[in-house]
Formats: sequence, C-alpha cells, structure tokens
Amino acid sequence: MSGRTGLPRRRFLGYVGSAVAGAAAGTAGGAAWGATRDDAPPATADRRGLGVEHSPYGVHQAGISAPTPAVVEVVALDLLPSTDRAALGRLLRAWTGDIEALTTGRPTPGDTEPWLAAARADLTVTVGLGPGALAAGRVEGPLGFEPIPPMRHDRLEDAWSGGDLVLVVGAREGTTLAHAVRQLLRDAAPFARERWRQTGFWNGTDAEGRPVVGRNLFGQLDGTANPTPGTDVFDETVWIPATAWAAGTTLVVRRIAMDLDTWAELTRDKQEQALGRTLDDGARLPDPGPQAHARLAHPMENSGARIFRKGVSYATGRQSGLVFMSYQASVAGQFVPIQRSLDRADSLNTWTTAVGSASFAVLPGFAEGDWLGSGLLS
Repeated sequence: MSGRTGLPRRRFLGYVGSAVAGAAAGTAGGAAWGATRDDAPPATADRRGLGVEHSPYGVHQAGISAPTPAVVEVVALDLLPSTDRAALGRLLRAWTGDIEALTTGRPTPGDTEPWLAAARADLTVTVGLGPGALAAGRVEGPLGFEPIPPMRHDRLEDAWSGGDLVLVVGAREGTTLAHAVRQLLRDAAPFARERWRQTGFWNGTDAEGRPVVGRNLFGQLDGTANPTPGTDVFDETVWIPATAWAAGTTLVVRRIAMDLDTWAELTRDKQEQALGRTLDDGARLPDPGPQAHARLAHPMENSGARIFRKGVSYATGRQSGLVFMSYQASVAGQFVPIQRSLDRADSLNTWTTAVGSASFAVLPGFAEGDWLGSGLLS
C-alpha cells in the first residue's frame, strides 16, 4: 500500500502498530595509590552460558548496569525538522512498545519477521537524548550535562560525532541484535534519521560462562576498577539525584582509534608501564609512573571524580579500536576532569586517538503501563 501517506505498507503498519502499543503500554577511590583494592571483577550471578531476559521495567534502564553482552550496536540519530515535543513523545512511546516486546522475546507490533524475536537473548535497549532532542522537546537537561570541551589529542570526525538521540542495543548474538535495531529504526523513521552507527564486540565471560572483566584490543583488562552495580559507590557515581531526571544518568560515547601495530612492537613491561597495570590479571603496578593511564584516571588525581566505564571493541577493515562509553551523573563534574587529566599526559595518547565524541542524557526507566520519558514530556 502506498496511499496518500507515501509510506510503504510495511513501514506504515509498523509505525502505527508500535505507536498504539506504546501508548497503551572509572575507578573506585582511595586516599592514596594502592590504599584500596579495586581490581576484582564486579560481583554478578553465574549465568553458566545461559541467556538472560532483562526486564524492560524498572527505576533505571536495565542496560546501564547489566553486564556487557557479546555484541553491541550504538546508533545515533538526528531528528527530522518536523519533530517537535509532541512528535518526540510519540517516538518514545513507540520505542517503549518495541523494548517491551524485544526484551521479552516477542515480535514488535507490525514485525514482518516475527521468527527473529528471541527469548533470553541478553537483550537490552538504552535510550538517551542529545542536545537537539532536549531543545525540540523543550526539556531542560540534567545538571552538568554540557558539551565536552575540545581535547588536544582529539581528531574528531563529523561522521562519528554528535546526535540528537542514541540507542545502545546489546545482545548475546548478532542476528537478534540486528533484528532489534531494524525494528527500532523502522519505528523511528517518521521522526528521525540515522546519523552514525557502530557495532562492537566484547567477551565478558570465561570458558565456563561466568562473568569476567573483558579485554580490549590492547590486551588490557578493561574496567577492573569500575564501581560495582548495586553499591553506594555505583549509585553515587552513575545516577542523577533528586530532580526531574532522578534515576537517569548521562552517557559519553567516544570512538577511539587504536594503533595496534605500533603497540604490538612494545615489550610487555613497556605496555604495562603505559597502562599502569599488569596484563595478566589487571593488578595495579606498585609504583606506576606519573603518565600511567590507570594513575591519571584514578579519583585521587581528579578530586574524587569517577565514572562507570563500559565499552566494546570494533574492527572494520584496517580500522580497529574501542567504542568507549561512560556513565556518570554529571558530564561536567566527572567525565570532563578525568578526560582533561588523560589528555594532558596519558602515555596511551601515543597509541590512541579519539575520532568521535557525543554525549546524551539517558532517560530514567519506566514502569509497566508507562513509557520512556513520560515524566519529562507528559
């Protein structure tokens, strides 16, 4: 059907069905280097290789604190000029219906490939608003949500930066992930267009299927010092306190190119000196140099500021690196001072370059019968 709408039947039915359904529905701190032990992996239930169903409902969006799954896609979108506050609300209602279906293994309304919906797929969908969406929705952003200032070592490209909206979609395998992203983008089509997208991979389990801290492409155990979800330190680091944004957070996404060839030319001790940690188990070196990455990122070097870092590796042709993601209550108060410290002197600047950067205000979670962003856009 083309009709007067100009929309293909598949897109029209998907949009209408989803909209109706939606409407119905870092580092741990210490007084001095080495004074605390923060190199143990986060405490998480042993999944023994089994997939998990993350409930779409909750005070917070589930994907923030959930273990990083095997594959993740980050998609940034730009709003169409016609998308105003009311239209943004319709989009978020449609996405709410999609998330309710996808995370529980059910096809989305209007899905023409329902057999691709998979249960217990570790699927999470995290939604955030960039500056453009906040302006279109006439929503005041959370305190400390400010543009990231230029960094001396950045070589940012428009193709990997910015965005009015973000979707962070994760799953245990690529078919389920690709299907979920297609449904979400299909329902976004009347309101927004894709700006950039990046698919990454991560190995966060051992041979027995137990959660472990994964390694990036430098071989580094990435995230050993993260605050553990469910602890006071995690809550203070990540969640925005009592405002309209309470239970939300902020997200910084940085696409970091890694020079793997020259890194591989270093001896192991030189790599560990640059990292400030051992490569076998991620333990902190007894006396890291002043330019060691782990030292400069530590709260004691940043007036107590910390972040909850997550990331996935990417390898596209000859381009390889890390899609770095950090969650924090305040971009200005937490991410920026840490990044300035690293930009100033981090040894890893020799082998890493940020080529993309974006920041988003991540919406609070929603209860059954409610929808994403209702407290801000109702």
